Amino acid sequence: MAYEDIYTILGEYLGITAGATLVLVMILSIWTLVWKGLALWKASKKNSIPWFVIILIINTIGILEILYIFVFSKMSFKNKKLKFNKKK
Repeated sequence: MAYEDIYTILGEYLGITAGATLVLVMILSIWTLVWKGLALWKASKKNSIPWFVIILIINTIGILEILYIFVFSKMSFKNKKLKFNKKK
């Protein structure tokens, strides 16, 4: 989808100007980059190759990355029992 299409859709249907759309896209890009970077760093530290590849390829505007950081990275799937690693 070209930028003109985004501006047209947001401008005509939602009443958002091209400048506001650009700012929104920039904010979402920075938001995604920060969470993706943190999640990739954590996945690499835990030597979790499947999660690293999934996070690298799939773009979910930070949702998958946040879930990995706060939920999935704390789980252990050894011996087919779900365990949570708790730090004391």
